[in-house]
Amino acid sequence: MSDPSSGTVDTLVLLPGFMCDADLWTDVTAALDPRWRVVHADLFQDTSIEAMAARALADTTGHLVAVGFSMGGFVAREMALTAPDRVRALALIGSSAMGNPPERVARNRERRARIADAPFRGLSRTDLRRALHPTRRDDEALVERMLAMGARLGKDVLLRQLALERQDGHDRLAEIACPALVVAADADELRPRAETDRLAAGIPGARHEIIANSGHMIPLEHPGPMAALLNEWLARVVPKAG
Repeated sequence: MSDPSSGTVDTLVLLPGFMCDADLWTDVTAALDPRWRVVHADLFQDTSIEAMAARALADTTGHLVAVGFSMGGFVAREMALTAPDRVRALALIGSSAMGNPPERVARNRERRARIADAPFRGLSRTDLRRALHPTRRDDEALVERMLAMGARLGKDVLLRQLALERQDGHDRLAEIACPALVVAADADELRPRAETDRLAAGIPGARHEIIANSGHMIPLEHPGPMAALLNEWLARVVPKAG
C-alpha cells in the first residue's frame, strides 16, 4: 500500500454518527477492499461541524475519500467543500443537508442542561430502537452494541455533540465537485427519504442507492451490502493507487 503522504488515494476516512464510535464500522471495514488505509475520524472533541472537519483533515495527509454516516455526513460534506484538492470522493450514508429547526435547537439546549446536572445514565433504549428497522428492534445484541458505543463516549461527548448547530447546506451542494455516493435506507425514521432524496439531487452527478429492509443504522444493520456497495463504487470512481 502506498504512502498516504505521497498524494495517492488510498486513505478512507470514516466519520461516525451521533454518539457512535469506531465500532459502527467494524463489520463494514472487515469486508472492504484491502487497498484502503482506514482512518477513524475523531468527532469527539469539538462542538462545531467546521471544527470536526478541520480536525479530520489535519489528522490525515494526502488525498482521501470521506465516508460519513448521519452526523458524520455533515462533517464529510464540510471536508469536501473546504479541501476539494484533497477529498477525491464522498460517500454520505443516512445523512442530510437539513439544518436544525429552532425547536430542535431549543430542545437540545434543554437536554444539555438536564444532562450537565445529572449523572450520565447512557442513551435511551427507546431512542436507539427507533433508529433500527422494525424487524430489528428486538435484536438485543444490536441494541447493546449501540448502548456500548454511547457508554464508551460518555457524558462530555454527548454534551459536545448536542451543542452542534447544523446549518442548512443545500445552497452549497452544487459546489461539490468530486464523485459522490448518497446511501439511504428504505425504512429510516430519523432521516426520511425526502431529506436523502433532496441531498442526492443537489450534488452534481451523485449516485443514489437505497438499502432495503434497513432502518437508520445502515452500517450496523447491513454491513455486507454497505461494504459491497462501497467497494464497487470506489473501484469505478477512484483509480487504484499505483
